[in-house]
Amino acid sequence: MGLIKDIKEEIKVIRQRDPAIHSDMEVFLYPSFRVMLYYRRAHRMYLKKHYFLARWISQRAVRRTGIEIHPGAQIGKGFFIDHGQGVTIGETTVIGDNVTLYQGVTLGGTGKEQGKRHPTVGNNVMISTGAKVLGSFKIGDNSKIGAGSVVLEEVPPNSTVVGVPGRVVKRSDRALPQEELDQINLPDPVREDITGLQRANAELTNRLLDLEREVKQLRAGKE
Repeated sequence: MGLIKDIKEEIKVIRQRDPAIHSDMEVFLYPSFRVMLYYRRAHRMYLKKHYFLARWISQRAVRRTGIEIHPGAQIGKGFFIDHGQGVTIGETTVIGDNVTLYQGVTLGGTGKEQGKRHPTVGNNVMISTGAKVLGSFKIGDNSKIGAGSVVLEEVPPNSTVVGVPGRVVKRSDRALPQEELDQINLPDPVREDITGLQRANAELTNRLLDLEREVKQLRAGKE
């Protein structure tokens, strides 16, 4: 009954998150569905310390789906990978409930740590296309990681992170509902910085013009 329960749960999650799926049968072709079935089998083998068999199952999943989930990773309920080609999840990664990943996301290590080497991702987190989260720290609940971001340090709950390296550009005390976790309405810190520099430059230019006028007036007064 465990396999049937897993299948029903995966169908439910995918149909809730992806409007492009029009029937339960389509779900069986979906990479996220297939890789999670492989992962659950591999994870059970890993917990029993059948490490070679666990990795063998995991590598079959990589070849068939393009998604690599280490069998040692811990994944909660409601996990969803949308267009998952290139997604990589490391051995000591811990993922909470209702987490969404997009194409090309990496939950990896920096190559310098021992023991817990990979991120811990809280509940209701969205990590957008191409984002890299590297190291042993936590992404807080209800947070969003913008597309292409490189996150190297802990993210507080209810935060939005963008940029390389990633930095928090928005934080709120209220929890973000799942339907608000989109990849579009994210702040652009680079544009904000450029706008700030342009404003400062305009203020300096105006100040210099004022000083030039004052100098001319003083010279004219002396003459």
